[in-house]
Amino acid sequence: MILSRYERMIARRYLLPGKGEGFIFLVAGISLTAVMLGVMALIVVMSVMNGFRAELFDKVVGLNGHAVVNGFGGRIDNWRPVLEQARRTPEVVSAHPLIEQPLMASHEGRVEAILLRGMPRQDILENPTIAGNVIAGSLATLHPGSNNVAIGSRLAESLGLSVGSSITIISPQGRTTPFGTVPRIVDYQVSAIFEVGVYDFDKAFVIMPMEEAQNFLMMGDSIQMIEIDTVDADRVGEILAPLQAQVARRAIVTDWRSMNSALFEAIQVERVVMFCILCIIILVAAFNILSSLMMLVRAKTRDIAILRTMGASRGAMLRIFMTLGLTTGVLGTIAGLAAGFAILYFRQGLVDFAQMLTGENLWDPSVRFISTLPARTDPFEVVLIVLIAIGSSFFITIFPAWKAASTDPVQVLRYE
Repeated sequence: MILSRYERMIARRYLLPGKGEGFIFLVAGISLTAVMLGVMALIVVMSVMNGFRAELFDKVVGLNGHAVVNGFGGRIDNWRPVLEQARRTPEVVSAHPLIEQPLMASHEGRVEAILLRGMPRQDILENPTIAGNVIAGSLATLHPGSNNVAIGSRLAESLGLSVGSSITIISPQGRTTPFGTVPRIVDYQVSAIFEVGVYDFDKAFVIMPMEEAQNFLMMGDSIQMIEIDTVDADRVGEILAPLQAQVARRAIVTDWRSMNSALFEAIQVERVVMFCILCIIILVAAFNILSSLMMLVRAKTRDIAILRTMGASRGAMLRIFMTLGLTTGVLGTIAGLAAGFAILYFRQGLVDFAQMLTGENLWDPSVRFISTLPARTDPFEVVLIVLIAIGSSFFITIFPAWKAASTDPVQVLRYE
């Protein structure tokens, strides 16, 4: 919106409170603050929810892959041809054999449910989610036959374990005797402790070489599943459709959406709902701008009439008052962006400070899955939020600006 020199001068004058106009200026300030709070809330909430989803996706996919081939009956015999078929499938990045079995573990009288995971040694060392988050010990000691395992940090806390401690793993599938099945109980040494940042994983995972897991579970040369990564997680169903047809008689392909559908769908629905609700704050702020402009037009009716008699056009009045409302919206949007990014930058410190003041654990990882408050800002969403804030401020000013432009100077000045 291009203003002439005198239009800019009048707009600047009307932005500042005149004599007896303190209340109008207060309402305008409240409108600006409301826009700022709305934009700030949208930026913070959407960034945190995006970060929560992205963090969960990275951790879950980092340990479980984009999809898994599950054998019927919980095992795949003669699995190497299936593995080769998976690796030869177009757009498949990698495929790895895997054993995963829920069991029990104990240490000095404490007992916890665990998820025993057997992986080829090289896969353990090259998996960034595991190898990049070791907080004690070393994964290099995990050799077949070494009787060494790596465990999650929360499991270590629950059982009171450290590197070098002994953990007893209990499997109900043991030797069959005349008196029944004897559970299989084996002691292993903890050689590494990792923390991937997802509570459920850190609380349950016990990782060992695949040969060690096969021996403990008495599976021979069989495995339970094949983990697959593709070039595009969003197209995993389309990419693996040919593989599903090839292995249909002995296994089923399950992608990450199916394995975690309830969780990711709930997050997506919550994102949409929160975005719509928080947009209402911006709309309320826009109506505050409308109220302040209507009050300003009423207070400046005489000034508008005089300007019209001096030659100011209806278009000039329209541009001046639309500029006033738009300026309030733009300043509120800029302030909201600054406040939102500042909160995101100091988010974990703010959470820790609130926990210190209240004495409550506001970010319990056992409830929220992730150990720290994540955030990931989507530039597209930021642009959309800015457009909504400025666009609503622009359109809401049309009516009061039109009222100002429609002022009849003859009627106003008749009795002056």
